[in-house]
Parts: sequence; structure tokens; C-alpha cells
Amino acid sequence: MEYLLLILSLAGIVFGADYLVAGAVSIARKYKVSDFVIGAAIVGVGTSMPELVVSFIGALNGNSDVAIGNVVGSNIFNVLGILGLTAVFFPVVVDRKNMRFEIPLCIGVSVLLTLLAFNFFNGNPAVISRPDGIVLLAVFAGFMWYSFYRDRKGTDMTEEAVEEDKTPLWIAIVKVIGGLALLITSCDIFVDNAVSVAKSFGVNDAFISLTLIACGTSLPELAASIAAAVKKNTQMALGNIIGSNIFNITLILGLSSQVMPLTSAGITIVDYAVMIAAAVLPMAFGIKGKIGRIGGAFMVLCFVAYNWYLISNQIA
Repeated sequence: MEYLLLILSLAGIVFGADYLVAGAVSIARKYKVSDFVIGAAIVGVGTSMPELVVSFIGALNGNSDVAIGNVVGSNIFNVLGILGLTAVFFPVVVDRKNMRFEIPLCIGVSVLLTLLAFNFFNGNPAVISRPDGIVLLAVFAGFMWYSFYRDRKGTDMTEEAVEEDKTPLWIAIVKVIGGLALLITSCDIFVDNAVSVAKSFGVNDAFISLTLIACGTSLPELAASIAAAVKKNTQMALGNIIGSNIFNITLILGLSSQVMPLTSAGITIVDYAVMIAAAVLPMAFGIKGKIGRIGGAFMVLCFVAYNWYLISNQIA
């Protein structure tokens, strides 16, 4: 039964993502919002809801390894796995504005999380405190405000963002809400059953959070990014990934740390280092305006190597 539910939930994730992206594109066209911003702000926040639920519940239950490991693992999977796989099949356009703001911000919050997790700012035991969380939430609010402000000022407009869309607004909104609901519900079913299967093999919480839970809660990003790329909206796919990673750290850990201070004994410096390196790769490969197939393949290989390292350590 668990394996059947895994298959059905995966199908729900795929269909939910298709509806979500289709609705988001229609809304973007009508309000002349750029594909990147609609991907980062609406699709990015929406597809990050599973991470929010899992990390929040992990914090509520006093399991910081799940709360933080879910975010670190998801951010790694989003870039190396999802963006890499997307670029292999559909080269991803990287705008100069993305190189100046969103991607550097993603790198910055990844470094900030690592510094907070390893007590760079104080001598207390490793903890992401409530004041730390408030700082993260402030960064989230600033990112959201600036993204829409810049779009309204017309500095982010593209030809794609002004194309006509004849889909009625109410249908577009229903697609977004319905697609998001299907995504989150299907993802929840997938994660519950995947964790149940994993625990039957006796693996620990840190490993489960960095791998199964992280990849499971990132399935909406995977489905949404591929759906966007198929519709030739690679800027939306990129926005979804970069936006999700920023939200995962600032919004999710910011809120989770308000429930209770978070420690991450089971998450090692290697995991944080891979997360930071993954955040840097879109800038390195996108320097010429596009993440091509070679860059995408390299990201995917890095993801495979990282998971091989995790599995080897778990077996050892």
C-alpha cells in the first residue's frame, strides 16, 4: 500500500505543478509581471509550503535535525538536482539582473545560515535563536518587497511578460490555488510514506531529513520547474529555484526558530558547504547569460556524488 501511495502522490505532484504554473503564467501576463518574479514570489513560495510544514512540525516536536536538515537538503536538491536536470534538457536563461541581486542574495543567506549554525556571531552553543529568526524574516520581507518594487518600476520587464493571455482571471486563480493544494497534499502523502519505508530500514533522522524528506518536499519545485521549462519559461523555472531557496532559509527557518531555538548537531559542515557551493554554481555557469547542458550535467553529477557520500557515511 505504501508503494502504491508513493506512485499516486507522484502523479498528483506532476498534475498539481502543471496547473500551478499555467495559472501563474496567466496572472503574470495579465498584470505584466516578469516571469522570474512570478516564479520567485508566487510559484517559489507556493512550492516551498511542504518544506514549511515539515520544518515547522519538526521544530514543534523538538527535532531540529529535521527542521534544519530539510532546508539544507532541499536547497541542495533544488539547485544541483532540479536546476541541473532542467538545464540538461532546457538551457536556462540567466538575466544580468538575476546575477546582480537574486543569485548573490541566495549565496548570502546560505552563508548567513552557516555562520548562525556554527556560532560565528556569539559564543553560545550552536543554535539559531529567536532573534536570529527575526533577522531571517526581515530578509524575507525585504526580498519580497524589493522584487515587486523593481518589477513595478519596469526594470525587470521582458517581452514575455507583456504577451497577451486570454484566460479569464478567475480561472487562472483557480488553477493556482487548486494546483498548489494538489501539490501540497500529494507531497505530504509522499513524504509520510517515504519516511515510513526508510525507517523500516533503520536509518537516522538527519539522513532522512537530508535525503528523503528534502527531496520529497522539493518535488513541487521539480515538477513546477520542468513544467515551466516545457512551456519555454526558463526564467520562471530559475525564479522558482532561487526564490524557493531564499524562502527556505529566511521564511521557513525564521518561523521555525520562533517555535523554539534550533540546533543542528546531525547536520555537518560538509552539508552546509555543499549548500553554499550549490548556491554559487548558478552564478558560475550563468556568467554568459545561460546555464547550458554541460553546466546542468555537472550539477547533477555533484548531486549524485553528494548523495553517495551521505549513503556511504550512513552505511559506515
